[in-house]
Order: sequence, then structure tokens, then C-alpha cells
Amino acid sequence: MADAFQMRREVKEEHPRGRVVLVDTIAHIRPEDAGHVVIAGSHGGISSGEYAARVAAAVVFFNDAGGGKDEAGRAALPFLDDRGIAAGTIAHDSAMIGDALDAWNNGIVSAVNARAAAAGFVVGMPLRESVRRILGAVHA
Repeated sequence: MADAFQMRREVKEEHPRGRVVLVDTIAHIRPEDAGHVVIAGSHGGISSGEYAARVAAAVVFFNDAGGGKDEAGRAALPFLDDRGIAAGTIAHDSAMIGDALDAWNNGIVSAVNARAAAAGFVVGMPLRESVRRILGAVHA
């Protein structure tokens, strides 16, 4: 497992089936994040989905909770589902909004799109455990 930190961007874990990238805001994802799991603060709604789709992340989880009920992050879920990207949100009361490291350590999956559900992400499961299962680091 390699840890590296660059300005507002941290590669938290590397696995044979993918990398986990943490960014404070979805606007900080980069082309080299394509095909990996991105945990990010949201810009809100469809604009966050547009950023994620532009980079073609494999999985995106937004740590955003418009009004405390994840409305902003959830708005991007169908948009990303239509583009073949598994996506979800993190419960507002489980991690600080906009802090991807806190979301990784403490976040609870609060909503998923159809692609994420098909990949095995489960609402109510800790985000870190869920991602590690998907990447094959933890066996169910």
C-alpha cells in the first residue's frame, strides 16, 4: 500500500483492482484518476457528476449533504448511472462535508445509483469497508 499526498489530493490505498483517490472537492480529480475509486467533496448536483464523467472514474462517492440530507450529491447519481459510473453519497452525520479523509475513515454509504448497487455497494455500510470489498482487499 502506497501513501502519497499532493495539494488537496491523497492516494490513500492501492489495490490490484484499483486505487482509492481522496480529494477535497470533485474539481480536483485528474485524468490519471480514470478507472479508479474517487471519494470527494461535491460541488453539488449535476456539476459534480459532470466532473466525474469527464475523468471517467470507475466509482465516485460524494461527501456532500445539501440541507443535511444528501440532496446535492444525490442529484448526480442518475447522471452518472447513465454514463456507466457507479456512484453514491456519504451520510451527512457520518463525516465532515468536504473532508475526503474523514469520509474515508468514518463515512457511511447513504445512497447509491443502480451501477453501485450492482457492484455490491450497500447503503448503511461503512464506506471504507464497502470500497475494500469491491477492490478485493476484504472478503465478504
